[in-house]
Amino acid sequence: MTNGPVLINLDDQEPARPEIAPALIDASEGPQGAAMQQVAAIAARKPSRLARWFWSLLLALVGFVVSLAAWDYISGLLARSPILGGIATGLIALLLLVLLVMGLRELAAFARLRRLDAIQRKASEALTSNTLGTARDVVTSLVGLYGDREDTSWGRAELQSRQADVLDADGLLGLAEMTVLAPLDARAQREVEAAARQVATVTAIVPLALADLFTALTANLRMIRRIAEIYGGRSGTLGSWRLTRSVLTHLVATGAVAVGDDLIGSVAGGGVLSKVSRRFGEGVVNGALTARVGVAAIEVCRPLPFHASKRPSVSGLVGRALSGLFGRSGS
Repeated sequence: MTNGPVLINLDDQEPARPEIAPALIDASEGPQGAAMQQVAAIAARKPSRLARWFWSLLLALVGFVVSLAAWDYISGLLARSPILGGIATGLIALLLLVLLVMGLRELAAFARLRRLDAIQRKASEALTSNTLGTARDVVTSLVGLYGDREDTSWGRAELQSRQADVLDADGLLGLAEMTVLAPLDARAQREVEAAARQVATVTAIVPLALADLFTALTANLRMIRRIAEIYGGRSGTLGSWRLTRSVLTHLVATGAVAVGDDLIGSVAGGGVLSKVSRRFGEGVVNGALTARVGVAAIEVCRPLPFHASKRPSVSGLVGRALSGLFGRSGS
């Protein structure tokens, strides 16, 4: 038998189909960032109407009982000793005054957040319609918003000196982004990196399940509050919780609190690290999900939508946050 060349007919073979090709990284088999998934579910869960009625009635009942008990106590104390009764009355009055001030601060915090939302909506309208007059109104509101901020003084001066030369809405709002918002964007991104680093470190080092859940919750709340403060939306306690719910509800509704394309580098790093320690892999993914929440918070709190400036990359933020912590976990 003689050996000859072997011919392979390629015409009869089925052409390659990219949609059926095996995935390079199977995210379902790697770490999923369980702590961040639970934080998002807790914060985004909307209470039922029955639960809202229950807590409202319970709060009203407790307030009524406490007020009635305080009234009876003060009345009895005044009957026994007018001096002690007067002291107790003064202390209660001071407490009510402090509560009033706290309430006014919360209302002011909500007003600041609504102001940011109004400027952002108007800027989106100006970009959509390309209306120069609307864009100039947005710039005026933006300058007024940061009128008492020393860290934006150079940007505001530069914007006011150059805005007369810009004759289109895109260019004017782009100039406002590059001059006024650029330093604020850098500060906000540093806050996101710090929160991602903290969540990743605690998840990787502390072997308690509740510890990484508590750390993820507190770190994300603090990160969102500081991002709001950076962009001028200094929020109170209720305002911070409402803002956090808005950010995480949006992420859950869009399926963004999950492993996606912008986390592929972090998932790869987490998958490799999970071969050594699953806690390290979970730390990388939890840090990446925290960065994604931070990017969403920036988009919510930023008075102008990203147009001339590039939207922060989750993989870039994670790479800088975890650089040297777990090795090269991102780019």
